[in-house]
Amino acid sequence: MRIRAMHAWALPLVVLGVLAAEGRTQTAQQEYTLTVNGHVGTAKVVQLNGHSYVDLDALARIANGSVAYQGNQIALTLPGGGGDVSASAAPAAQPVPQQNTGFSKEFLQAGIEYMSEIREWRNTLANAISNGYPLSDDLFAPYRGQANTSLRLARVAANTQADQNAAQLLANELQNIQNLTSKYLKMRANLEFIDPNSLDSDPMNQKIFACARSLAAMASSNQFMDDGSCH
Repeated sequence: MRIRAMHAWALPLVVLGVLAAEGRTQTAQQEYTLTVNGHVGTAKVVQLNGHSYVDLDALARIANGSVAYQGNQIALTLPGGGGDVSASAAPAAQPVPQQNTGFSKEFLQAGIEYMSEIREWRNTLANAISNGYPLSDDLFAPYRGQANTSLRLARVAANTQADQNAAQLLANELQNIQNLTSKYLKMRANLEFIDPNSLDSDPMNQKIFACARSLAAMASSNQFMDDGSCH
C-alpha cells in the first residue's frame, strides 16, 4: 500500500487508490463504506485535486491494524498486509532514537545558581573598588567557598554531553573571577592606587561579562555553543 505524507500539522492521511476518481478537481469530504482486507467499516474521505484521502487512524481501525508515530515517521501495521507501511513508503522503518544534545534540567538549575554566586562575587569587588573600601581576602572568602560548592554541584548534575562541555566553561569563569580578585588584592597589598573606575576598562572584567553572556545564551537556546568567550 502506498502512503502519501501530508504536513505534520495536518491530519495523517493515506491514499486509497481504489477510491480515486478521474477528473475530480474540487475538494470534498464524504463518509464512505470501506473494505480493507475483508474488513468493512465507515470513514470520512477527502477529495483533493483528483485524489482521495482517508484518515490513517480510521483505516487502521477498520483493518484491525495499528498506527505508531515517532518523530517525523508514521508506521501503519495491517494484519496480513506484510508488516508496517511507513509514511515515506520505506519498508518497515524503525524509529531512530533521538540523542539528547541539550542541557539537562538539573544541570541548568545548578548552573544558574552557580552563576548567581559569581555575579555576587563580582558585584562585591566592583562595589569595594568604586567606593574605595578596603580589600582583603576575608571579604571574598565566603563567595569563593559558595562558588566552589555550586560548581561541584553543577559537575555532579552534568549528564548530557552539553552539560559536560558547559561545566568546563563554568570552571573557567571561576578562574577568571579569582584572577580578577587576586589582581586587585595584590595592588592593595602593594599600596598601589586603584582607580574607582578601573574595572570599566579591565580586560579580565570584560571577559567575565562576555563569558556570562555566552553562558546565558546557551541556556536560553538549550544548546552548547562555545564562542571562546570563557577561555
